[in-house]
Amino acid sequence: MRVLLSTYGTRGDVEPLVALAVRLRELGAEVRMCAPPDEEFAERLAGLGVQLVPVGPPVRELMRGTTLPSAADLSRYRTEMVGTQFDIFPAALDGCDVMVAAGLAQIAARSVAEAAGVRYVYASYSAVNLPSPHHAPPPRPGWPAPEATDNRTLWELDAQNVNAQFAEPLNGRRASIGLPPVDNVRDHVVTDRPWLAADPVLGPWHETPGPDVTQTGAWTLPDERPLPAELVTFLDAGAPPVYVGFGSIRPSPDIARRAVEAVRAQDHRVLVSRGWAELDLVDGRDDCFTIGEVNHQRLFGRVAAVVHHGGAGTTLTAARAGAPQVVVPLQLADNPYWAGQVADLDIGAALDSPTPTMESLSIAFKTALAPETRARAQALGGKLRTDGAAVAANLLLAAVR
Repeated sequence: MRVLLSTYGTRGDVEPLVALAVRLRELGAEVRMCAPPDEEFAERLAGLGVQLVPVGPPVRELMRGTTLPSAADLSRYRTEMVGTQFDIFPAALDGCDVMVAAGLAQIAARSVAEAAGVRYVYASYSAVNLPSPHHAPPPRPGWPAPEATDNRTLWELDAQNVNAQFAEPLNGRRASIGLPPVDNVRDHVVTDRPWLAADPVLGPWHETPGPDVTQTGAWTLPDERPLPAELVTFLDAGAPPVYVGFGSIRPSPDIARRAVEAVRAQDHRVLVSRGWAELDLVDGRDDCFTIGEVNHQRLFGRVAAVVHHGGAGTTLTAARAGAPQVVVPLQLADNPYWAGQVADLDIGAALDSPTPTMESLSIAFKTALAPETRARAQALGGKLRTDGAAVAANLLLAAVR
C-alpha cells in the first residue's frame, strides 16, 4: 500500500501525520508526505525515512510577527496555495492507493485524488472544525466575523465565506482537468465521512445529523528522549515549576511576562519555553529557567501546571500527564475550543481574553494550582487513549484492501 499524507501548518499540524506515517510503515506501507518546506519538518521526516514533498512557503515566515498577516495577504496566500497544490499534488499522488489530507487548507486534495481515481480521506484534529449544531465554527483569520449566534446559521455563513475565498480558483482548476464544479467548497473538502483524530474523552464528537464521523483517537507517538541535564538539575532543585510556553504562536511579550509574574506571585518557580517566539524572560533570578525544544511527555509529569495557547497537541500532552492547565487562547483556529474543553472538564482554567490581566491570571492560577484540580487532571489523564495513530493506520489498510 502506498499512502500520501498532506497538511499545511505548524508543528501541531505536521506531528499527527508523522505519527500516522510511522504506524503505516510498521504495517508495511510506503508513505510520503506533503508538508511545508521548513527545515525542522524536513529533518523530522528524513530521520523517519518518510519522503517530504514540500508545498508552499515556510510556515515560520508566515508566523514571524506577533500579529497575523493582513486580511489581503491571507487571501492572497490562500488563493496561491490552491494553485500550488494543483501543480504539486498529482506527481506526489502518483502510484498511491489513498490520500489523507488534514486541515481545511487542503483545498485541492480531494479534486486531485478524484482525477487520479485514488481514495481520499479527510482528517480533523479537533471536533470544532467539523460542522455541527453542537458548536460554532472556529475563528478564521482574515474573514469577516459573523454577527449571528445560532450555530446552524454560523456554519452556513462559514460555508459562504469559504466559497467566497475558494470557489472560483478551485472550480477553475477542476474544469481544466475535466471535473465538474462544486457548490460547497468546505463540505467538498471535509466530505460526509471525515475522520476525527482527537481523544474521545478530551475532545469527543457529539453525534448529529450531518457528517458521519469516525473518531480514531489522537495521532501521537511515545517520546523516549531524555530531558537535558541542565533542565533536570533545575527540576530537582526545588518544588515543581509552572511551565509557560506558546509553541509556534508568537504572543505579545507582555502576555508571557505577565504569566511569569503571576506564577511567581503564587510562590512557584517558572519554566519558560522559547518556542517560535524566542521568548527569553530570564532576569537573573534562580526561580526561572528557559528551555528550547524538549520532551513534553517527560516534562509535563514534573510540573505544577502548564500554561499554553490551547494547541491540540499541548492540551493532549498535558492532559495525559495529569498536569493542570491554564489556557490563554489567542483566538486562532481551535485554540478557543481546547480552552473550553479544559474549563468544562475542570482540569484547569481558561482565560476569556488573549490579553489577560494580572488579576485574571492570578484567578486562573489559583484554580489550576488547587489540589482538587490536580486530582481531577490526574484522574482524567488515566482515561486517555494512546493508540489513535495505530487505529487509523489499520482502518486505512482495511479500506484499501
